[in-house]
Amino acid sequence: MKKLLLRPKMPEQDPQKRIANFDEVPLGYTEEMAQIEANRCLQCADPKCIGGCPVNIDIPGFIKLIKEKEYRKSIEYIKEFNILPAICGRVCPQEVQCEQACILGKKKDPIAIGALERFIADWELINSLKACPDCKPPNNIKVAVIGSGPAGLTCAADLARKGYNVTIFEAFHEGGGVLVYGIPEFRLPKEIVKDEIETLKMLGVKIEYNKIIGKILTIGDLRDMEFKAFFIGVGAGLPIMLKMPGLNLNGVVTANELLTRANLMKAYKFPEYDTPINIGKVITVVGGGNVALDSARVALRLGVDKVIVVYRRSEAEMPARKAEYHHAKEEGIEFKFLTNPIEIIGDDYSNVKQLKVLKMKLGEPDDSGRRRPIPIENSDFLIPTDTIILAIGTRANPILTKTLPNLKLNKYGYIETDELGRTNIKDIFAGGDIVTGSATVISAMGAGRNAAKAIDEYLKS
Repeated sequence: MKKLLLRPKMPEQDPQKRIANFDEVPLGYTEEMAQIEANRCLQCADPKCIGGCPVNIDIPGFIKLIKEKEYRKSIEYIKEFNILPAICGRVCPQEVQCEQACILGKKKDPIAIGALERFIADWELINSLKACPDCKPPNNIKVAVIGSGPAGLTCAADLARKGYNVTIFEAFHEGGGVLVYGIPEFRLPKEIVKDEIETLKMLGVKIEYNKIIGKILTIGDLRDMEFKAFFIGVGAGLPIMLKMPGLNLNGVVTANELLTRANLMKAYKFPEYDTPINIGKVITVVGGGNVALDSARVALRLGVDKVIVVYRRSEAEMPARKAEYHHAKEEGIEFKFLTNPIEIIGDDYSNVKQLKVLKMKLGEPDDSGRRRPIPIENSDFLIPTDTIILAIGTRANPILTKTLPNLKLNKYGYIETDELGRTNIKDIFAGGDIVTGSATVISAMGAGRNAAKAIDEYLKS
């Protein structure tokens, strides 16, 4: 049997240099690396990796074209399945999706599917090309997509390709949803998001910014404007707050606030952008997900002396991607596992001074499948800190849903749908975090794709 070469290691910025800038950390495969990796692909007759992808990209198909150095054909082919390859190649958790299903992974490293997806998307950008899938002739039926996050963008693209007249209504002044306000520049450059959105415009999708549906316009207003179907993909952007004393002190912020100011409003470029952030010198982040690590790494790059991440479970239970955890540790971020905050203590001027925490131990698994953290009596101690960033999750924002009293929601305020994104109101569909709660970019894209199929069926019937 032909000996397979090792998977090339993604080149990265040096940790000591990157903590002083917001440039992208992984630098991408060179052409030589991409060729080595593409040649490792077994081109399986029954490729399991496709089933591991929520949008069912023909992974062996686009990798085969890379192997043959048919780069233009490869990017054109991948966009038949995924309109956002440069984004997905960077932020999708391939290690637990397509790469986990790779047959090679049973004995060796799985194919670096995400790195190859990024390579071919970056090749397109570097060569000033713009692959755009074909569209059916316009049918002049208007469809409204509410929210320009990954679910909305995917749904809009698929509907436009089917000939529908699609308009996206976005609350912010830029498109991309969580891709622009939630994910830091060093993980996903915003120019990449803008470039991907240009592909949608080539498909004929219109985007209206600064349009909060539920405030500026309602779905009733959009019906009056002759929109015939609606996809709600507004995400779940309302922060969850801990129940403990001291939350009203100066210096307590949510991850949403910090990341939005840094990512969307470019606070890290102050004074070029008039959005300063003053968070002191010692920062404590509460949480263990990707958002917590994003917040910690952003804070570090804002020039602080020390960043501590406090998480109530163990390292093994932490839901953040292993790559992001690895990067955070490389950058000098301190982790305190099995540690739970119980009180925020302030000084005489109502500024944060200390975080009181309690040591924990792990008990039996809870509903999430992870072992439940149990407090250890008399184990509390104090962490001196200037700012506390809460990154323990988000929930559904009711701005839109409260204007639709007949829309069925679950007890947490998320929209109830079937597997195709159909709600109890026949012309309204939904998908992404507003249905599932916080999840991945690619799973939201899969929901957008399913909803587009259901909308097409509804409008044809």
